[in-house]
Amino acid sequence: MAGGAAGPEGMARRHPILRAFTILAIATMGMLAVAAGVAVFAGGLGERPFFGNVVGVVELRGVIQDATDLVDALERFRTSDATVAVVLRIDSPGGAVAPSQEIYDEVGRVRERKPVIASLGSVAASGGYYVASAANKILADPGTITGSIGAIMTVPYYAPLADKIGISEETVKSGRYKDTGHPLRKLTPDERTLLQNMVDDVLGQFVEAVAHGRNMTPLQVRALADGRIYSGTQALAAGLVDQLGGLESATREAWKEAKQPGEPRVWRVRLRRLPWLVQLLGETLLPAPRETLGGLFFLYRGPLPQ
Repeated sequence: MAGGAAGPEGMARRHPILRAFTILAIATMGMLAVAAGVAVFAGGLGERPFFGNVVGVVELRGVIQDATDLVDALERFRTSDATVAVVLRIDSPGGAVAPSQEIYDEVGRVRERKPVIASLGSVAASGGYYVASAANKILADPGTITGSIGAIMTVPYYAPLADKIGISEETVKSGRYKDTGHPLRKLTPDERTLLQNMVDDVLGQFVEAVAHGRNMTPLQVRALADGRIYSGTQALAAGLVDQLGGLESATREAWKEAKQPGEPRVWRVRLRRLPWLVQLLGETLLPAPRETLGGLFFLYRGPLPQ
């Protein structure tokens, strides 16, 4: 057809409303593309003020099983010039040894460049306290459960149940200790000694880490490292925390340590995790995968706050 406008452009010229919708759709797509680019650049850390210095607040919640997300968030705070201090909010009973150590190390790297304040919530025990001890200062609520400095290894024993239901297993192994912790037999005395030595070695690592982070001697930490827990008030008296206060107090302390004027501005990051109580109950009640049997943990398993 000659002289007639064809296609979407011709329709848009004949229909102003359609043209407006087309422009709106293009603009919306452009904004979404920009937003996606910002999200990628921000590494999923969420929104922050566009101007001025900020305190970065990141949460460690739940049983510590993997350090990747938290270490990534801390690294981005460390390299952000606009982030003048960091608050690490901890509500965790601890968890696996290696991830706790990885987070501790990253907190130490952040501390070399800017103040880090640990804010202890309901429970910050065992691995939760291990991580906190790397901060410049630790604040706890009076009723916080903390401490539990120590390591625990669990070795399940299912032989009586297996006998009742008629299950057995034969093992072919390359060395005498290769099946240490097998759930269908008890530990031998040699195996128990082997595992105890490993637990003691990891306890020594815990003690050294706390002593370094808290400017204490290993002997001072050893006196507190029998696995006992402390309230926030007791931890303050023992030198495990620096002062009492909640997250708001910790944020203001971080702002003050960074020598910033006025009211603190906060860039808050929340990593998506299951509540730690749900994680801990699931770990306790559900059968563990074979590869985690006999695991070694900085984990508090005692009474929980109500």
